[in-house]
Order: sequence, then structure tokens, then C-alpha cells
Amino acid sequence: MALHIGINEIHKELSSREKHLDKVLTEKRKTVRFCSNAIKAMHAYDLKAAKKHLRDAEKHLAKIEEYAGRFESQLNHVYQEYAEAKIVLSAIESKKIPGYKEVGVSAVPYLLGLLDAVGELKREMYESLRRGNRNEGGFYFRMMEEIYDELLPLRFSNAVLPEFRRKQDVARRQIEQARGELL
Repeated sequence: MALHIGINEIHKELSSREKHLDKVLTEKRKTVRFCSNAIKAMHAYDLKAAKKHLRDAEKHLAKIEEYAGRFESQLNHVYQEYAEAKIVLSAIESKKIPGYKEVGVSAVPYLLGLLDAVGELKREMYESLRRGNRNEGGFYFRMMEEIYDELLPLRFSNAVLPEFRRKQDVARRQIEQARGELL
């Protein structure tokens, strides 16, 4: 007796899904690498290279956008890394923090990228102090504080806003450390 429950069709569907996931993971790794390189270039004050790395990241993001609804848990991280890089670039270049629509990502990866950007702004603050530019260091510190203060009222479960509270705690500690160095 042979069962006719559609295993071949299910196998075909899952194989297709696995193939798409492999593509997403490959492009995700490339995108994260370009975002990381962009931030390294920003800290080296090579904004031209940073922008090129971000353009490369955007090309790889475009290749996986069609899968955004199917692999959301896999893609939130890559959009978060991209958001962080765009936020830090704007902070350094334009001295402002862009909104999530300006960055071009949805709310969750934007918020997580924003909290991660606090650490990069701390690094910029330290670099400014090292170069003897106390005013610029103070500017980056105030930017860090404003991000933290703006996000403080957000209280959602981890299911709605994953990793947010943990990242918020990390940002608070970074700000406290930076305050000690600034004083």
C-alpha cells in the first residue's frame, strides 16, 4: 500500500526554500562584510572608501530583498548592520542621526543598528579626544546620550523587539564609560 500524501511536492518546495536560503546567507555575509569595512574606513577618516563599501553592501542587499518576507529572522541582522553603518556615516559626515525612513530599513533593524551605533560614536569620541578636539568629543558624547534618551521610553517584549533591552543596557554602560573619560 503506497501513501499519496504529496511528499515529492513537499520535498520540491523545501529544496527550493533551502536554495533560496543559501543565496540569502551568502549575500548576507557579503553585505555584513562590506558594512564592517565601511565602518573601519569611517574610523580611518576615509569617507570615500566608506561610501564605496556601503554602495557595495546595497548591491548585495538588493539581491536578497525579494526574500525579506520569507527569511525575516535571517535578514534583520543584515539590515541592522547596514543601518548602523549608515547612521555612523551620517553622524560623522553630516553631524546628524538619520531617521529609519532615511536609512531605508524597517523599524526593528533600525533601532538595533542605532543602539549599536552608540559604540561606534564612542570610538569617534575617543578619537576626537586623542586628537585634542574636546568640542568634537563632547559632540559625539551628546549624540550618544540623545540616542539613548530617545529610545528609553520603548518597552516591548523580546518577541516584538528582539535583543533591544540587552543592547540598550550595553549602550548605557558605554555612555557611562564615555562620561568618565570625557570628565
